[in-house]
Amino acid sequence: MGNWASFHSCASNVTSHLSLIRMYNLLRCIVLCLIAAVANSIVSAQTRLLEAPNVVPISATLVTSGQPTAASLAQLSALGFGGVIYLALPTVSDAVPGEAEIVKGQGLAYVNIPIPFGKPTSADFQAFVTALAGMKGRKVLVHCQVNLRASSLVFLHRVIVGKESPETAYQSVISIWSPEGPWKALIVAELRKNGISFEPY
Repeated sequence: MGNWASFHSCASNVTSHLSLIRMYNLLRCIVLCLIAAVANSIVSAQTRLLEAPNVVPISATLVTSGQPTAASLAQLSALGFGGVIYLALPTVSDAVPGEAEIVKGQGLAYVNIPIPFGKPTSADFQAFVTALAGMKGRKVLVHCQVNLRASSLVFLHRVIVGKESPETAYQSVISIWSPEGPWKALIVAELRKNGISFEPY
């Protein structure tokens, strides 16, 4: 009888311990979800303040968009950005005069890779990879005119360099456009070069 009581007491202690562990794990999950929700809310709020066409937040440290307004460019530091990569020619009709100076004047890193829309090349993508690597640790805005160049090169970077699933990463592209012509050809060529089987649609 004494042995049974001891066993019962031990079993109760184990059950109680397991309940505490389950409760701890549940609370931990709730806290992590709340932290993630708050972080996403902050990122979304900052993104909404960015005045530009087709703004797409990729992560807490990477955003793509079309051409921001001059006023919005002047607020990038206040929005937490630490770098800008501009992928269109500075002579296009909707370019902001003095963009480089506006951005650099806030202490942000700035790189312009002037890609003619009809002639993107593998060298352009490699220049983008180098530019983004040089801004590691900063929140970066990658933009062009309407987020066609930007969404395409960021997709390639996420898949080839970041090793993300192409199916998942492509959702950020398809939310803006379906690459065609030389852009679809560039995407396919870079993916094949890196042994990645995915067909843009």
